[in-house]
Amino acid sequence: MLNAVLTLIRRELLMAFRQRADILNPLWFFLIVITLFPLGIGPEPQLLARIAPGIIWVAALLAAMLSLERLFRDDFADGALEQMMLMPHPLGLLALAKVTAHWLLTGLPLLLISPLIAVLLSLDLNTWLAMAATLALGTPILSLLGSIGVALTVALRKGGVLLSLLILPLYIPVLIFATSAIEAASMGLPYSGQLAILGAMLAGALTMTPFAVSAALRVSVN
Repeated sequence: MLNAVLTLIRRELLMAFRQRADILNPLWFFLIVITLFPLGIGPEPQLLARIAPGIIWVAALLAAMLSLERLFRDDFADGALEQMMLMPHPLGLLALAKVTAHWLLTGLPLLLISPLIAVLLSLDLNTWLAMAATLALGTPILSLLGSIGVALTVALRKGGVLLSLLILPLYIPVLIFATSAIEAASMGLPYSGQLAILGAMLAGALTMTPFAVSAALRVSVN
């Protein structure tokens, strides 16, 4: 079972690297949004630091949504999804492997470029650490919750709008607690409570999402 999961992750990464636009587009979108705000409102450090939490997480949320649609859509189109459902391994575990690959391609790059974002938005060290912590905990939640919406709309030809309507309400708690943690760090206040809530949300998503995605895929495909 572990070999099947690792093989599926490797397959997803290889396919993504053959279509590099799928990797670069969300990252470029995130960077463009972050860059445009200082250009639009001015380079005043205090103002940038005050609005940075909202900028970072709205951009991260939209970048995650930009790359979600292809999570199961290509496999559905070429019949690989039906083959995956016929495998002797749990469908939820295989779906979790695909979500893991999605996060490695979309969420992890955002975490890696977080020092650059901190420089662009004039963040201090403590605020950058809070931002990195929220990205590490929050972006996997975005991938996990988004996979449920993708599984529900995978058979629809034009499901992009419906996908947004389904998953945006699920993203709001992540947005609230992540921005709250960064804002607290910028004011020198403790933010461990917000990180604990994000950690609990991540644990819950890891536990429940495979079952939800498995059920949604069976309904959508059949």
